[in-house]
Amino acid sequence: MNGYYGDSAFTYEVGEVDGNVKQLLKVTKESLYKGIEKAIVGNRIGDISYAVQEHAEKNGYGVVRELVGHGLGKALHESPEVPNYGKRGSGIKLKKGLVIAIEPMINMGKRNILQHSDGWTITTLDNQPSAHFEHTIVVLNEKAEILSSFEDIEKEIKKRNG
Repeated sequence: MNGYYGDSAFTYEVGEVDGNVKQLLKVTKESLYKGIEKAIVGNRIGDISYAVQEHAEKNGYGVVRELVGHGLGKALHESPEVPNYGKRGSGIKLKKGLVIAIEPMINMGKRNILQHSDGWTITTLDNQPSAHFEHTIVVLNEKAEILSSFEDIEKEIKKRNG
């Protein structure tokens, strides 16, 4: 919009989905919001990263290392990188107005992935399910503002599931 980019991702259930996969989706989305809670002025990128990793791993899931969140602006992928793993208190200090995409990619099995020769397709190395949720946010003083929305998607899912 007006020369600026936003970014968002949502993992959909297709067909009959096992309860273990439903739990993976729930924890992945929770990991996203745990990261967003840390996206406030004065915190660091590592605070976001640690929150995502800690929640996913305490639930027994693997956290993808090769694909990360990122800054957004006049280009889709800008600095800084926002890993889904890391140490609290590390990385750049978050400043008011910084726009970033936080995007946990969480695997049911191990964290390892394989990028296929088409340059686009990515699967888990152990062929276990993976989930990915992403929001564009702006860093503010007390609470990040979420600029993207899952509202319409979740309304439609609820409507279809009765």
